[in-house]
Amino acid sequence: MPRTRLVVLATTAALALAACSAQSTPDAPATPTASASATFTPVTVDNCGTEVTIDAPPTKVVTIKSTATELLLALGLQDVMIGTAFADGPVPPDYAAAYDAIPVVSDKVPGQEALLALGPDFVYGGWESNFSADGVGERTALHDLGIGTYVSPAACKEEGYMPDPLTFDEVADEIREVAAIFGVPERAEELIAEQEATLDGSAKPAEETTALWYSSGSDTPYVGAGIGAPQMIMDAAGLTNIFADVHDTWTSAGWEQVVAADPDVIVLVDAAWNTAEKKIGLLEANPATSQLTAVREHRYLTVPFAAGEAGVRNAEAVASLDEQLAELG
Repeated sequence: MPRTRLVVLATTAALALAACSAQSTPDAPATPTASASATFTPVTVDNCGTEVTIDAPPTKVVTIKSTATELLLALGLQDVMIGTAFADGPVPPDYAAAYDAIPVVSDKVPGQEALLALGPDFVYGGWESNFSADGVGERTALHDLGIGTYVSPAACKEEGYMPDPLTFDEVADEIREVAAIFGVPERAEELIAEQEATLDGSAKPAEETTALWYSSGSDTPYVGAGIGAPQMIMDAAGLTNIFADVHDTWTSAGWEQVVAADPDVIVLVDAAWNTAEKKIGLLEANPATSQLTAVREHRYLTVPFAAGEAGVRNAEAVASLDEQLAELG
């Protein structure tokens, strides 16, 4: 599967970056305008089948979904963020001060009217579905208005663009691509190096450990399948996904399949609207699942919802799972 291609245009233009920058805080990365080079190389990206040309770094950006918001914060780009939307949960503590200074446009996907009222020059979405007539608008329509758009490549669904399977190399490619769009490529390498160090420092279980990635659902569980972020994270943590043979990112499964597999541990996705504790209650109340080894022995691991989608928190999720598993013994 060809990865998203980044084509650096031949002409290098010297463009001044925005003069105004937000104050950096001890908990937030340095702001880009204070340290980025005064030159910018225009780029063209083939993003989920949509060609996007960036002639100058965006300066008025709206992010949709936590994965998009957190990547820009991790790259120290909070001073160009004029709004965020559709947060999947709290940001990591290191980003909190910077995030709190950015207006929240909507708890869900904002409408096009609300978006245009902000006067953005760029919209970065975590899902392709963020760009629709019922959402912020179709990508072509926004481009016609002079607003650039970008979708997390891990969320691409078009044939030839959907990661199959998703890998940490794909996540790193997105970090590099976004950093190039904003003219801060050196920050991408620093961030990727930090994540690689986190992954290298993780310790896998000594013996095979089977796992269910339980995202949501009660009568029909929605679980991590074989080619998306859950599989990538479990692989790196040394866990064997009981639904690894399902060729999808997530999938609906039957409890009878879970009972037959009897996983050693259950990874619970913790979300404000469907907490890990609520899932535990469902598992322990269900006559069938209450007899699972992992349920009887309370062998639960948790992952915040935002860390379970492709993004800058995946490496941390791997390290956390390994630590939790070690604590279970």
